[in-house]
Amino acid sequence: MTDFETVTVNTDLLILGGGMAACGAAVEASYWAKKNNLKVTLVDKAAMYRSGAVAMGLSAINQYVGLKDGENTMKDYCDYVRNDLMGVTREDLVASIARHVDSTVHLFEKWGLPIWKDEKGAYVHEGRWQLMINGESYKVIVAEAAKNALEQNGHEFFERIFISHPLVEGGRCVGAVGFSVRENKFYVFRAQAVLVAMGGAVGVFKPRSTGEGAGRAWYPPFNSGASAYFTLKAGAEMTCQEVRFIPVRFKDAYGPVGAWFLLFKARATNALGENYMETRKAELDNWAPYGKVKPVPANLRNYLMLLDVMEGKGPIYMRTEEALAKIADQYKDDKKAYAKKKKEIEAEAWEDFLDMTIAQAHLWAATNVQPEEKASEIAAAEPYFIGSHSGASGAWVSGPKDLAPPEYFWGYENMGTVKGLFCAGDASGASSHKFSSGSHAEGRIAAKSAVRYIVKEKPGLATISDQTAKQYKDMILKPLKLYEESQPKSTQANVNPGYIAPDQFRMRLQKLMDEYAGGVSSQFTTSGPLLEKGLELLKLLKEDAAFLGAKNLHELMRCWENYHRMFQAEAHVRTVLFREETRWPGYYFRSDKPKMDPNWLCFVNCTMDPKTEEWKLKKVPVKYLFA
Repeated sequence: MTDFETVTVNTDLLILGGGMAACGAAVEASYWAKKNNLKVTLVDKAAMYRSGAVAMGLSAINQYVGLKDGENTMKDYCDYVRNDLMGVTREDLVASIARHVDSTVHLFEKWGLPIWKDEKGAYVHEGRWQLMINGESYKVIVAEAAKNALEQNGHEFFERIFISHPLVEGGRCVGAVGFSVRENKFYVFRAQAVLVAMGGAVGVFKPRSTGEGAGRAWYPPFNSGASAYFTLKAGAEMTCQEVRFIPVRFKDAYGPVGAWFLLFKARATNALGENYMETRKAELDNWAPYGKVKPVPANLRNYLMLLDVMEGKGPIYMRTEEALAKIADQYKDDKKAYAKKKKEIEAEAWEDFLDMTIAQAHLWAATNVQPEEKASEIAAAEPYFIGSHSGASGAWVSGPKDLAPPEYFWGYENMGTVKGLFCAGDASGASSHKFSSGSHAEGRIAAKSAVRYIVKEKPGLATISDQTAKQYKDMILKPLKLYEESQPKSTQANVNPGYIAPDQFRMRLQKLMDEYAGGVSSQFTTSGPLLEKGLELLKLLKEDAAFLGAKNLHELMRCWENYHRMFQAEAHVRTVLFREETRWPGYYFRSDKPKMDPNWLCFVNCTMDPKTEEWKLKKVPVKYLFA
């Protein structure tokens, strides 16, 4: 096997990730680090310009509170998030992000992001909290600001480096190790503090789109659970690992539906033309008080739709043709104005997809659908693990001193339960509905806190021995060595008794999760016995993970991505099993515990012993600021 060069990088603050939270962290950390003569280093698996959940672009900023104009209050936003998450949320974290997010949006505009304005110069809202943007270059603009902040302040960033493991010494996170996905280099990063913002997880469950559509996802397919694995393996406490998110999107191409519902006021109906939100309204009473709030929680909207599907009333349609015609109808008495308005609306509708999901336009063309003339099919996607949207999975982090109850505060906001480990974006849990702008704001909050920790605590750099570095290096590169040694055992690279190919391992994990943990094929339904069997099979999968093989650097990355996904899967199965109720029907349904139980209005937190990989789970009380 080719020898790999070992590269050691020493820094003060190590930022892991390149998405919105990491970019926010880079901007804020650069400013405060310069004032305190500290060094900041950012490491991204991809390229920052097109990295993270906003990589392809976005048609709306989903969190803008409007505090300056008195449009809303922090309480308003906390009420919205609490209700949407069926009561399980960290209001101190949500409020902290809500009070800072507007300034982040104003920075985006300052950096060149075009935000829609009306004739009076006010922002155009898609919904109460959403702003319409021309966002095809959204991530490029935000990443450029982050890169400039790092370079202009004498800091550095690395791209195309996969971070595989944390370095922990004396109960403190002291760095990370990983490898280049372009060169034969193994990296050891030593730091006084580490900020994790490596995204959520896709590909844990079998996707709805298979065959020629394999790899399609609503959330970026290259987010593979690195944040969850890193924090778990560091020994940090995690929360809400049972709260997966299942978005309803245009079927097969995963095109966004937000603009259609909020901006164009489109209806969703079953195949009989019935609006399931009306015909099944009585079902919402069973999930009170959350079933009675406005807007109806996302999971309950999913659930009512799924009830129609299971009753044989599918497919489900977004009535795009109705919505566009209704908007234009107000101009029907003026032929010229009508034609102009219809053309304008159609352009806006197509812009929504060209900003973020071009494949939707391709699918419409392939299936002879013109959305202004014909309804389009929508469906629930496969489950994702995402702490920034309508899910909540992530690390259990300290809140801010002025907002957090004593139980939720331990010195530095957004620091996990392991010293020196800070989390933001999809890496931090129980602070849902921060989306892209809130993730950027949370990255800024966490970075400033991390710099404060370094300045006050002066933890210093840990000594990483050559022997320790070599042990990690050998472990990380093992799939390459195993593949090379096993070649004589078979004439076909993808069928070999000596190793498992990363794609085969991934499909085995996805099949397991789909069938036992409530995936697409079971209409997101599971039970105690199914989950127990799933854990049994996960144990066997973990044993076989020792035989992952890789023929090149790309496959080495795929091996470790799947290894990370496996731990996200186990955290999920264990917490769903531990929570003896169904609190989020539409995200998952436990057929043996089919109702919401007030005794489970709590967080479920888990930890994994980094050495023995034994798990502990516990209930943690929910403390509200405003409810």
